[in-house]
Amino acid sequence: MSVQACADLVARGDPDRFRATMAAPLAARRVLFPLYAFNIEVSRAPWVTAEPVIAEMRLQFWRDVIEDLAMGRPPRAHEVVAPLAAAIPAGLVGGLDALVAARRWDIYSDPFEDRAAFDAYLADTAGTLVTVAARALGAGPGAEPVLRDAGWAFGLAAFLRAIPALEAAGRVPLVEGRPQAVRDLARDGLARLARARDARALVPRSAAPALFAGWRAEGVLRAARDSPERVIEGKLDGSEFAARLGLMRVAVTGRW
Repeated sequence: MSVQACADLVARGDPDRFRATMAAPLAARRVLFPLYAFNIEVSRAPWVTAEPVIAEMRLQFWRDVIEDLAMGRPPRAHEVVAPLAAAIPAGLVGGLDALVAARRWDIYSDPFEDRAAFDAYLADTAGTLVTVAARALGAGPGAEPVLRDAGWAFGLAAFLRAIPALEAAGRVPLVEGRPQAVRDLARDGLARLARARDARALVPRSAAPALFAGWRAEGVLRAARDSPERVIEGKLDGSEFAARLGLMRVAVTGRW
């Protein structure tokens, strides 16, 4: 599978990340599109079957793929695996195992045990994706706290947008769904995003495109903070025109 085919998969399955990646330089797209295509495949795995055992097997396949690539073994015969192997160095690809393992929560209808479990889910999914992407684009180990903060905030925004769909699917997405609890959660996300931006100098310009995908996050988190009822109503996105302007600003300035 070519990088272009990965891009087509992302365009269909994750339009926001597709638009963000198209705002990145061509060299960054060659890394980000295979990684985001991999993320789509993994995130879909728990939802394509009603049988938990089959879903577990699908996730195990991806854990085995990551182990193979980390050990330098030849890529398996899957349309996303070869481009992923070419995009992410073997020394970094093993970090994606946490992302795959965390998706086991999506298989079952059990709620998160507590806030710590919820935080870990966001850190292991969105936080890992941002961190591996940025490291593959040249960020050093010292940037990881910044990347983790930003990724957690991006993940929270995406999760809050998904809550109506999760509830419709029979999930219990939030540990505490009271308006004040949602407001506090959004404030935490905004605080982490602000902390990451304060230290953005630790992320080299070459790696900034890994953070373009969070272009909606601040607006979504502000909406959840100011009007928590919009979470359950599925009305967090606000003006599409304003969102497009935000992405344009990120693309022109490189300041996420």
